Amino acid sequence: MTAFAGPFAIAGALLVLGGVAKVWRPSETATALGAVGLPSAAWMVRAGGMAEAALGAAALGWGNRTSAMLVAVSYLAFIAFVVRARRAGTPIASCGCFGRLDTPPSLVHVGVNLAAVLAAVGVALDPSAGLPEVLRGQPLEGVPFVVLLVAGTCAALAALTTLPRLLGALGDVGGAVASPAAR
Repeated sequence: MTAFAGPFAIAGALLVLGGVAKVWRPSETATALGAVGLPSAAWMVRAGGMAEAALGAAALGWGNRTSAMLVAVSYLAFIAFVVRARRAGTPIASCGCFGRLDTPPSLVHVGVNLAAVLAAVGVALDPSAGLPEVLRGQPLEGVPFVVLLVAGTCAALAALTTLPRLLGALGDVGGAVASPAAR
C-alpha cells in the first residue's frame, strides 16, 4: 500500500460526488463553463459528470496506474478551468463542481486540486491504492481508514465550498472570483 492511498481515495470520492452532482444538476456547471467561453450544453455537462463519477469509482476500486494518471489529468483540467476563470475576471458565483453548492473558483480550489494531482501521481508511481486492497492491509477490518476517508472527504468538500465563501466574506482573502451578489 502506498502512503498516497488515503489522499488518493479522497480525490476519488470527490470525483464521484462532483460527477453525480453534475449529472443531477448540470445548470451551475453549464453556466460556469459558458461564462469562460467553453461549451456548456447540459447534455455535455451530464456526460462529463458521468465520466467523472465513473473515474472516481474506478480510482476507488482499482487504484492502479491507469486510474491514477486519469485522476491526475482530471484534476489538472480542473486547475486549468479555475485559473482560466480567475484570469478572465468573470464573475462566477460557482464553478459548478458540486451541483448547486456555491463553490467559487479560488486559490483554495487550486490548492485542493493540486493536492489531488500530487496524490494521483504518487499512486501512479506506486500503484495498489484501490480500496479493496488497501482495506485488506488495515487494522480493525479497515474501519479507521474508512472513517478517515469520510472525514477527509468532508473536510476537502468544506474547503472547496465553505472556505472560499468565508474568505470572500472576510475581504476576498481567498481570492475567490464571485459576483457581488455572492459575496
